[in-house]
Amino acid sequence: MSAPSPADFVPSEDNLDPADWEAFRAIGHRMFDDMVDFMAGIRERPVWQPMPVDKRAELKAPSLPHEAGSLNDTYDAFQRLVAPHIAGNIHPRFLGWVQGGGNPVGVLAEMLAATLNGNLGGRDHAPIEVERQVIKWSAEMVGFPETTTGVLVTGTSVANLIALLVARTQALGIDVRKDGLAGHKLVAYTSPATHNCVLRAMDMAGLGTQALRLIPYDARHQIRLDLLTEAIATDRAAGLQPFMVIGTAGAVDTGAVDDLAALARLCKQEGLWFHVDAAFGALAMLSPAQRPLLDGISEADSIAFDFHKWAQVPYDAGCVLVRDGEKHAAAFSTHVNYLKRETRGLAAGHPWPTDFGPDLSRGFRALKVWMTLQVYGADKLGQVVANCCDLAQQLAARVAAEPELELLAPVALNVACFRFKASNKPLDALNTDIVIALQESGIAVPSTTNVNGQLAIRAAFVNHRTRAEDIDILIDAILETGRRLG
Repeated sequence: MSAPSPADFVPSEDNLDPADWEAFRAIGHRMFDDMVDFMAGIRERPVWQPMPVDKRAELKAPSLPHEAGSLNDTYDAFQRLVAPHIAGNIHPRFLGWVQGGGNPVGVLAEMLAATLNGNLGGRDHAPIEVERQVIKWSAEMVGFPETTTGVLVTGTSVANLIALLVARTQALGIDVRKDGLAGHKLVAYTSPATHNCVLRAMDMAGLGTQALRLIPYDARHQIRLDLLTEAIATDRAAGLQPFMVIGTAGAVDTGAVDDLAALARLCKQEGLWFHVDAAFGALAMLSPAQRPLLDGISEADSIAFDFHKWAQVPYDAGCVLVRDGEKHAAAFSTHVNYLKRETRGLAAGHPWPTDFGPDLSRGFRALKVWMTLQVYGADKLGQVVANCCDLAQQLAARVAAEPELELLAPVALNVACFRFKASNKPLDALNTDIVIALQESGIAVPSTTNVNGQLAIRAAFVNHRTRAEDIDILIDAILETGRRLG
């Protein structure tokens, strides 16, 4: 790292700006140089390393700081206590969870956005136009019409909740916003492969998790349409009100994609809202090789996905799209005196983003998405998607070639689930120990999941920095660790 600057940050007497802007510039340059070195040398670092007890204790400050401190000292503490002990998802061998690796352009965008300090809840200013452009591009990516509206949110967890609330409003009418469910018994449908955030959305929307029917999936981990059809009929006969089906494009455990075209047809026949949780799968629309797997996504009523996964935008940047903007606004739009809309001036620009989601205070997260798409282009991001899927297939082939390993699920997109099997010890416990040992070694970070009742080592290829050589490093380490522990 670069040597500390002798100058330090001293605030002005009457505000929080520096008394000496040049001294502040020098400290900022030091941070920027260190940041570039950190990204450029990430492959040489451990993926993850546990935080020592003494460092953890040091971070737990005994009380709120009241007196002014040193920016140089604070930054040194960041470099010593924080930077070495991150989760490591920017590293090419972070493979356990579906987390993007970020990108250098997005880093710069975060700095620019923080400087502007825009609040994108509403009003008429350029940052909102940037977000509207991102929403327009997103709609084009998934084949949605000009009527599409959307907002950027923290992630797909919130995006799924927004879509569910729009579907609820359409099922019961706008009065549900003031009257509540009023005895209506809504039920929704998805498969057990859905992300837990869908269950949480049912909870937060006041519908209850038991109102979400988990329809079994087939050998390809796709929701079974025959059982779905039966469940809808059964619930209607029981006096319940089916209102929504949630398809999955990129299941959290295996990366599987439901038959979205068939789900779209079924929902149209049954008069149900069709939502797609495409947290990481939506970006597969940018890859010609993977796009056919998502056939039917353009027929959805709403889609939730993350730019901070396969689009490699720094956290956080989720997105919800709703095909019919009027239906979207009906679920959220409110008008109060202190937020009066005008046709001129700063209070113009209606509708505002707050009319399409719960937040009035919203950061300028659109800038990092906009700049990432502008600089890299959709085709380049599509190549990242295709490469990740190719790497998953390469890992599956390597697993098939190793007698001590076995694949536990088909590889649909970018996720491979497998295990070390050459042991007389209980395999679930052994594979858990293998994963933890790899994480603690800093060599690689896979994770675990459960596939058909068996604990699996899960490798998810999301990072744009991952190469074929990282597969060999991972598998060699798993074999060595399995033999040693087994």
